[in-house]
Amino acid sequence: MTTYRYTVAELRGQLRQLLLSGAAIALGVAFLIASVSGSGALVDSYSQTAAAEVGPADIQVTAKATAGGAGGLDPAAAERIRQTAGVASAAPRLTGKGTVLAADGRPLDRTAAVSAVAEDPALRWQLLKDGRWPAGPGEVLLDTGTVHRLDAAVGAEVHLTRADGSAATARLVGTLDERGAPSLAGVPIIGVPASAVADYATGVTTDRIDVRVTPDASRTGTVDALRAALGTGAQVHTHEASVAEATRQSSTMYGVVLIAALSFVLIALAVARMVVGNTFTVVLAQRTRQLALLRCVGADRQQLRRLIRRQGLLLGVGASAAGVLLGVGLGALGTAVIGGLDLGPVHLSLMPSPLTCLLAGLFGVLLTLLAVRGPAKAAAAVPPIAALGGAAAPADGAARARAAVWTTGLLLAGTALLVAGAVTPPPLSLLAVTVGAIANFFGVLRLSHRVLPAVVGLLGRPARRLGGTAGRLATQQLRLNPGRTGATGSALLLGVTVMVGAVTALDLTSRSLVPVVSARQPGVFSATVTGGGALPAGALGALGAEPGLTVTPVRSATVDLDGRPTVVAAVDPTRLNSSTDDVDRARALTEGGALSGLGDTGTRRAGDVELRLQPGRSSLPFTLQTDATLLVTPATLDRLAPGAAVTTAWISPAAGGDRPTARRALDRALADHPQLTVTDTAAQADTLRVLLDRLKTVSMALLSFSVAIAGLGVAATLMLSISERSREIGMLRAIGMSREQLRRMLTLEALLLSLAGALVGTVLGVAYGWTAARSITSTLGTVGTPPLLPILAALALTVLVGLAAAVLPARRVGRMTAVAAMRAS
Repeated sequence: MTTYRYTVAELRGQLRQLLLSGAAIALGVAFLIASVSGSGALVDSYSQTAAAEVGPADIQVTAKATAGGAGGLDPAAAERIRQTAGVASAAPRLTGKGTVLAADGRPLDRTAAVSAVAEDPALRWQLLKDGRWPAGPGEVLLDTGTVHRLDAAVGAEVHLTRADGSAATARLVGTLDERGAPSLAGVPIIGVPASAVADYATGVTTDRIDVRVTPDASRTGTVDALRAALGTGAQVHTHEASVAEATRQSSTMYGVVLIAALSFVLIALAVARMVVGNTFTVVLAQRTRQLALLRCVGADRQQLRRLIRRQGLLLGVGASAAGVLLGVGLGALGTAVIGGLDLGPVHLSLMPSPLTCLLAGLFGVLLTLLAVRGPAKAAAAVPPIAALGGAAAPADGAARARAAVWTTGLLLAGTALLVAGAVTPPPLSLLAVTVGAIANFFGVLRLSHRVLPAVVGLLGRPARRLGGTAGRLATQQLRLNPGRTGATGSALLLGVTVMVGAVTALDLTSRSLVPVVSARQPGVFSATVTGGGALPAGALGALGAEPGLTVTPVRSATVDLDGRPTVVAAVDPTRLNSSTDDVDRARALTEGGALSGLGDTGTRRAGDVELRLQPGRSSLPFTLQTDATLLVTPATLDRLAPGAAVTTAWISPAAGGDRPTARRALDRALADHPQLTVTDTAAQADTLRVLLDRLKTVSMALLSFSVAIAGLGVAATLMLSISERSREIGMLRAIGMSREQLRRMLTLEALLLSLAGALVGTVLGVAYGWTAARSITSTLGTVGTPPLLPILAALALTVLVGLAAAVLPARRVGRMTAVAAMRAS
């Protein structure tokens, strides 16, 4: 009991010195809780979005995939369902293809999905945003995205096409929230009463049938009755089973999101561990004489290690508990903020589960115990006589030699792997770069006590000139204590390196891949007939008459190959963009040769024509014509299907032209052909660019949290150094140094230390990030230079962290008097 009382008393006496270390642990635990809860909420949002399309039906009937599921359910199945005992109502989900027309009569870029609105309000699965449900054939709903594109409003007239191709006018009575139909994301949605679907849609099918059970009926019994009535051609599920099936893929999404989030969390916790370890090292160095006295009165090394570990345990428990409370508070605040947002069918809570809080708290405690293990072992190893005499323990030559070998090995192995990753093709190149960056960084980290003081010396030259006496003393203090400088700056070094590396890799990858993705399309625009079919000769003539356009027509036909209908396409490959995937293989095709989109090999026959399928799978047939599986020469297609029509036209700006000018010329040429759908193929590149930009922003925001934790370490070390240097501070005050000069000295120390860690971390991060981007895009060529603005933002953040870290130490030293400082030690 006496030992525990002494442990608590010692910790209480040093609580002020360990306060900032405890804050670093608390922030790490809170960040862990927030990240896990946020990842879970993100996954839950995917699940809820998927489940929203299931709708409120008690039971759902769908077609079995092995029984013609692609063609939908038998239309007569709905009547059999209504006649089944226990069924109150049934609503078939009728869907088809339709077209929304712009004000000038041209169709929107994408074919619309026509969806039936159930008569029974309890079976309406769509999410109504504004207005009301349609009540007649002349009333429709449109999704909010389409309404915005049309610049329409509820109550306005909108223009559609009928199933026979004629134009029709309907009244917009409401808008649909497309977030309630994730399977139709990006597709215009037309909602009409079930009785009017056939008026506006072609290819109408019954995707599923929603069933409402009578209040006195059993769902399980009704499911069994429906299965008996429908036979083996349909699947019958309860609402719960349908939701479970809709969210089945969320486990994969959860894994991806959680791994990404936890990677940032672990970096932050690694920084927190370094901060705690550095703080305990300084604290124990200041208690060397006290620990030696304990050894003199009979305490052995094991007892000293237990004493220090118990103090670390108490600090870890207290700080982790505070972190759990902070994490719960952040969750409650986030839940309140999200509750005020319009998320459609998604209702989220960021409140962490009790298990998450428990595990995060335990992780914080273990983190602290691991952090104090090394300092405790080092402090207990100092002989009592050496400690009482103020001499350092003799260095272990063998240990130093082993450390040098390890450091050299890590640096050489890491550098070799980085070089190998930069010159070898993916996917092994990225693995080599990842392992090499980790090994190389840990090698640099082991040399931080040499590297950072040297950088501080370089940065200290202008500080000595501009800061005068305070600048000279700040630089001298950091250089005379290389161990403390390296240990304190290493936390910042880790945070800045990872942040700059991630941003550099993502930025360079984006600037490399996005132009390539766009350039590898056969053209900038593609034109097809809405609903399929041959392009009108007048449209092709109008496109060819525009001098600012280069038009590449693609012909296709359905051919019976070995008894199997196959869509075969043909194009003049010399007119395709030279960067198009597989264009060289297409140009090398000879009479009778074919590229297969399915990777088939061998020969295929169509009448007296024999096709030789080239080895290897090609994406070109699908790219040129979405339903084509084979690409042949124009002459071969003439033999297979004489007179095959042009079904797609790829359009690009003429030499010297640009995309906006080409789009205007395209609109002029097709002004009299509203039945054509024009697709901008650069959309895929834009989507990739947006995704990578979001990843870059999120990475920088999350990793800046690590830099903030490292700033706490800088502040903690400076606070401890004040106690260690109190006699020095008192002498400086006695010889005439002002409080302002002392505060400036502490501020410059924090600033120099932060800048040194930031500069070294920036150099390493740029090198690692460039190599990572090179490993991903080695077959394409890395484009551009590292991003200047994000790197400058990281440096600015580090400067702010350094200035903030000096606030408390500077205030404390400013309050010290010369007499009190001289007495403190």
